[in-house]
Amino acid sequence: MRTIRLHLFVLLGVVPGLLSPTPSSSQVPSGTDIWVFPLAADGSGVEVDSVIRATRRQGYDNQPHLLPGGRFLLFTAMDDSGQADIHRFDLQTGETESLTRTAPESEYSATLLPTGDGISVIRVEADSTQRLWRFDLDGGNPEVILPDIQPAGYHAWISEDALALFVLGSPSTLQLASAGPGPGTILARNIGRSLHKIPLRGTISFVQWNEEREGTIQELNPSTGEVRGLAPLLEGNEFYAWTPSGVLLAGKDSKLFRWNPEKEEGWQEIADLASSGVSGISRIAVSPEGDRIAVVGVGP
Repeated sequence: MRTIRLHLFVLLGVVPGLLSPTPSSSQVPSGTDIWVFPLAADGSGVEVDSVIRATRRQGYDNQPHLLPGGRFLLFTAMDDSGQADIHRFDLQTGETESLTRTAPESEYSATLLPTGDGISVIRVEADSTQRLWRFDLDGGNPEVILPDIQPAGYHAWISEDALALFVLGSPSTLQLASAGPGPGTILARNIGRSLHKIPLRGTISFVQWNEEREGTIQELNPSTGEVRGLAPLLEGNEFYAWTPSGVLLAGKDSKLFRWNPEKEEGWQEIADLASSGVSGISRIAVSPEGDRIAVVGVGP
């Protein structure tokens, strides 16, 4: 039971050792909400005053994913019982609907499939098996994508058939896999939870931890296995995102920062979101068009 709960809390970003061994509603992560801001095309600034608050409650609302077209935001929401489902927020109307509704299974980390006709999710199944699944865009027709790789924690698509995975373990591993049966190929160990396809390059970025628990954002070429360092993590946050033009963005406290790997100028502050009620920034997501950024933080 301890191992199963550990997998779940790694997904959520919670430290299991701080929790009692018996699950209860009081252990459900709380206090994270999602804001959406207009973003400059080159990632150089944010329109702080034009904010849309997607969620406002005490529960866990996290793991945002902006869909193409500028209208919808997908995210993970957890209820008081610990049940997690994928929700969709309409940026035009302000309405939210639940897509998956699959108790006792839970879904996390919704990502648009490369084909655009569905979403992939990390699913914690009824027996606590944790694998990668797909759903239609309306939340129907669930189907397992990688039947033999578990426990999967996070994922990033490289192409229609290939993807990179964060697989839980001691240590965690970066694995490459093809959709369908079969094992993955381990290419790195002791990695962080933030995986992304790097725009314009067809490569993957991931966080590599060293023995001192210092993290570096690395680039992996999935064709050759070559790895090179890109940037140090922004202190205190292992999560980051890419703009379509290839600029890194990350948050700390209430502030957003950018790093251009081509210029290596260091992390540069681009916005302070405190006036919008945002603090404790963790995950962020950039729209495919590069004109919006979704920010997970703690706020009133």
